[in-house]
Amino acid sequence: MAVLGEQMQRPLVLVAEDDDCNFKLIKAIVSQKCELLWAKNGRELLELYRENKERADAVLLDIRMPVMDGFEAVKALRDAGATLPVIMQTAYAFNSDRERAMANGATEVLVKPLTVGVLRNCLKSYFPQLSW
Repeated sequence: MAVLGEQMQRPLVLVAEDDDCNFKLIKAIVSQKCELLWAKNGRELLELYRENKERADAVLLDIRMPVMDGFEAVKALRDAGATLPVIMQTAYAFNSDRERAMANGATEVLVKPLTVGVLRNCLKSYFPQLSW
């Protein structure tokens, strides 16, 4: 996370979410404390990462997306050397999805629908300076 003088910048979270309503929910929950950049699929996320890898602090990544799904995207991020937290989200609470996500390089997996408390607590675990 970048520091300007004594003041910390807001963490930059790259969000890959193909559903507009889900992105609006994420934005409503965290945009006061985090800067967000939005991709609508895994391929767009990889481009956002390439453009912002020096500033990006975390990735919030949907598992099921068109063009390139979250499984492929997290693997590509890790293959590119990304070490930042990758928090994957899914509407399916199957252990197989969680196991596959973790095997491909996810830091953790959240089940949709995301709630205010779950998402904020998750991000706070990576950015303890955030206070809600």
